Amino acid sequence: MKQIPQHYLFSNIDLRKLIVPLIIEQFLSIAVGMIDSIMIASVGEAAVSAISLVDTVNVLIINLFTALATGGAVVAGQYIGMKQKENSCKAANQTLIFTTIIAIIVMGVIYILKNFILHTVFGQIEDDVAGYANTYLLIVSASIPFIGIYNAGAALFRAMGNSKVSMNTSLIMNAVNIVGNAILIYGFKMEIAGAAIPTLISRIVAAVIITVRISNQNLTIHIDKPFKIYFDFRMIKKILRIGVPNSLENSMFQLGKILVLTIVTAFGTMAITANAVSNTIAMFQILPGMAICQAILTVSSQCVGANDYEQVHFYTKRLLRTLYMFEIVVNIVVVLALPLILKAYNLSEQTTELTKQIIWYHAICTCTIWPFSFALPNVLRAANDVVVTMIVAVVSMWLFRVLASIVLANWLNMGVLGVWVAMTIDWLVRGIIFTVRYKSHIYKKAVSKIE
Repeated sequence: MKQIPQHYLFSNIDLRKLIVPLIIEQFLSIAVGMIDSIMIASVGEAAVSAISLVDTVNVLIINLFTALATGGAVVAGQYIGMKQKENSCKAANQTLIFTTIIAIIVMGVIYILKNFILHTVFGQIEDDVAGYANTYLLIVSASIPFIGIYNAGAALFRAMGNSKVSMNTSLIMNAVNIVGNAILIYGFKMEIAGAAIPTLISRIVAAVIITVRISNQNLTIHIDKPFKIYFDFRMIKKILRIGVPNSLENSMFQLGKILVLTIVTAFGTMAITANAVSNTIAMFQILPGMAICQAILTVSSQCVGANDYEQVHFYTKRLLRTLYMFEIVVNIVVVLALPLILKAYNLSEQTTELTKQIIWYHAICTCTIWPFSFALPNVLRAANDVVVTMIVAVVSMWLFRVLASIVLANWLNMGVLGVWVAMTIDWLVRGIIFTVRYKSHIYKKAVSKIE
């Protein structure tokens, strides 16, 4: 592998320090999600299905303000590349304030629309699933502002190239979650509430820790101490220029997943459960990819801030090669371990077989087309090329994920597997378009001057 020139922003050691904690953090989050679902599986498949349905909405909500935090992190990272520490800290303050306000508003909207979500968005679900979903939604929705604060702080640390802090915070958060689950589900027999309450508590703990850490005045990027609530509209505009298109893209993407989920629910509890378990296992399959995609955003934003596109291309190629290597290794491990994983879920024979089909198919596509569909857009976002990225992602999602799901799942009778095939068609189309745009260098024109 080509040696990194000494004058470049990130050495091999810097990249390892950035990527390894990100992978560990992603692993912790996904592993706890899997353990959660295994624990709640002791209550029954209806409970697993309920959590899967509610978590789909939660991901939509979280992505809304996480994208805003990403906008702030990109702006802060660009300022680091320009060696403007004061402006990077201003970006941090506004990111935390604005993300928190949006998160509180969204939480209120969720409670107002609770019945609409349960009885309209989720479609026709069985009564026991609806009852569990209601309990889980009521409790977990209260954690939205806290996960918003945590994500904003974590994004700012990653913008500095410091992912170890968010990893350690995630370790504590997930430890609180899993211990709480064990106590409340098995000890106090609280069923689905036993999974929801620890989630709320763990996110509160994470928000407090990350806020204290980002208040350290010795950091390259930090928030004011004492913290003051004020609005710098010039800085907010810069953050929103990246954050809003990114939020719309992520929100529309998750909305599409929710609409597709209504197709899945029509096939019954077995299909919902197979889809839920597959989603959890699939997260392990793309685990290194998600971590490296975050690293690409951090590295590219600093290189763009330094106005050095030679470094952007160098690091993109290097990190893509690393991504493919990790994806192949991880997917081989997941496929080999699949019988043991599915045995832990104690699923019915039909549900187990359906889940196997989905995971095998997903493994093949993850090792081939996933990286270009999700890694290259982060290079474009780091260069402020967010509008085109949003348009491509949204149009592709509606045409090739939602509509194709209807055709494959219902018209061609492929069932829930058809939904996953439609998803990978979306990946392929996005990957082709993003690759063409990246190689054409057109995206460089989207960069606006940062004062």
